[in-house]
Amino acid sequence: MSKITPFHVAVPVYDLDEARKFYREVLGCSEGRSDTNWTDFNLYGHQFVIHLKPKPVDDAKHHFNPVDGHDVPVPHFGVVLEWNDWVALEAKLKSLNVKFVIEPYIRFKGLPGEQATMFFLDPSGNALEFKAFKDMGQLFAV
Repeated sequence: MSKITPFHVAVPVYDLDEARKFYREVLGCSEGRSDTNWTDFNLYGHQFVIHLKPKPVDDAKHHFNPVDGHDVPVPHFGVVLEWNDWVALEAKLKSLNVKFVIEPYIRFKGLPGEQATMFFLDPSGNALEFKAFKDMGQLFAV
């Protein structure tokens, strides 16, 4: 696998202070630049930005696609972690009583692309997926 460069992603949040606390305290992200309506974070080496957006009157629900017997929320974002980092994050989220959309489990067990995965929501309803591979060479396996 060639060198991976950091991605940049920005997501809407309804309450900037609540979201800042979640990304700092739950996911352990350090804050970077910020302004009245946005904050940068270091999300495992990637530039992640939350932008304040008023909550819509008609709060649209996620679309879900079936994957490996689970309903995966779309859209979602996250990070592929080293195996031990994923296990540590799983334990931390459970200790903080974070509610999972899809509980941590091993997806595609015994098949190409076998991976640990878990889905949960931030306070504004943004879906996050964190995954890990025991063999990173399986990341794009078919």
